[in-house]
Amino acid sequence: MDHKREVTTVNFAAYREVLAVGSVRRLLIIAMFARIPHAAAGVLLTLHVVQSMELSYAAAGSVAAAITIGMAIGAPWRGRLVDIYGLRRALIPSVVAEAVVWGTAPFLNFQLLVVAAFIGGLFAVPIFSVVRQALSVMVPTEQRRTAYALDSMGGEITFMIGPAAGVMLATNNTVVGLIIIGVSASLAGIFLMWFNPPTRTGQKGSYVAVDRGGAEPFDAVEDAKAPNLSGKNFVLRFWGTSRHNLRWVNIAVLAILGTSLGAGLVLSGVNVGMVALMEHNNSTSDLGIVFLFWCGASILGGIVYGALKKSVNPLWLLMAMAVLVIPMGFATNAWTLGLLSILPGLLCAPVLTSSAEHIADLVTEKRRGEAMGMYGSSMTIGSAMGSPFAGAMIDDIGPWAGFAIVGLICAVLAVLGLIAMSIYRRRSACRVRPVTDEPRVVMGVEPSLEKGAPDGLATGRPGKATDVDGTRGPSSRDDSEELLGEPDPV
Repeated sequence: MDHKREVTTVNFAAYREVLAVGSVRRLLIIAMFARIPHAAAGVLLTLHVVQSMELSYAAAGSVAAAITIGMAIGAPWRGRLVDIYGLRRALIPSVVAEAVVWGTAPFLNFQLLVVAAFIGGLFAVPIFSVVRQALSVMVPTEQRRTAYALDSMGGEITFMIGPAAGVMLATNNTVVGLIIIGVSASLAGIFLMWFNPPTRTGQKGSYVAVDRGGAEPFDAVEDAKAPNLSGKNFVLRFWGTSRHNLRWVNIAVLAILGTSLGAGLVLSGVNVGMVALMEHNNSTSDLGIVFLFWCGASILGGIVYGALKKSVNPLWLLMAMAVLVIPMGFATNAWTLGLLSILPGLLCAPVLTSSAEHIADLVTEKRRGEAMGMYGSSMTIGSAMGSPFAGAMIDDIGPWAGFAIVGLICAVLAVLGLIAMSIYRRRSACRVRPVTDEPRVVMGVEPSLEKGAPDGLATGRPGKATDVDGTRGPSSRDDSEELLGEPDPV
């Protein structure tokens, strides 16, 4: 019998299909501009501490660390509030805090500025998690990769514009610049509240916009009964409650969070390494050439990956990127460094896109905001670790060490993740439920709706019928299948 082997191909028409949806197009544009204030704030705050307050770069680093810690703690919490209360109610504290904190920060002394920076990070508008959470329900599952790729490319453009905008504001007056940052960040939150993109299936603007008046489908993990902790002491109650609230976190989810941490570590370490290498060669004026190659390659890689018809494991992408950054340490000038950055740069946006795509598939919609917040926090922590670690290696060994050691560490991290997932896959293979192609019945959707049939009754837009029970993306398969493919037969 002649069997046809499925081949991974690209479909650039997918971008036209995604961008043809007006609400998705508007969300991507709003997200790109909404990220600029936060991208500019880091540079502007550093220059404010060093120039206006006449303090050291170490002091500026302490303020940056306070923001990072605040964002790492706040992102999952803000995402959880979106899951519980909805987008508009959850964003009100952020909108107020952004204006108040950054409007008063320029007039504070150093100690209070550190506290304000922590509060600002804690209550920062969760643009990343909100946009990814919204895109996960605004497009069908098979177009999620393309939508995330577009968002990643928009992020690349934002982080090319943001630091330059921060420097431009600092040349005039850092006090006025920080106030502008606060007002702009607050306005970004107001725009998101006004646009109010859907964060759940069934809400207005979601791909499957149906009246789901019936009961939610049962999920063995999400609907597990809370433990009885009456009579326990505070520590045991806290531990039991935390374990129950985080019951959705398994090895597959941890692997994706490790991937995002590794990606943040590589990206921040490479940025420091680029600056150090160019300074070592007395070519800092040519640094723009290097970033043009680096960011341009990332955008190109995102375009290609978003057009793929099949997902790629983010752990493999991270390992390849980590290995490919090591040769960058042997560059001698801007042009060789730029050329050596092309191959790892091509994988930047795909790593971020693939990991976001998998985290959306691995958790229920009820937890997706919290999961996206954790995903953003792990990347923030990785970025915070990468810069000082690469800097220490550069100071002790040389500019090449910033690339080599960071790349080696992240490659090892990716290998460990692949090993852990392989073990998890084998153990879970024996309990994988059979998968059927029959659609599940949801109130408001005709039972006769077949897979691949038009779903105009549900959405008003052409496309394929998708899972509308809000459980696990395309199906309720085991998490390891979503990450690594079909398990070995038992």
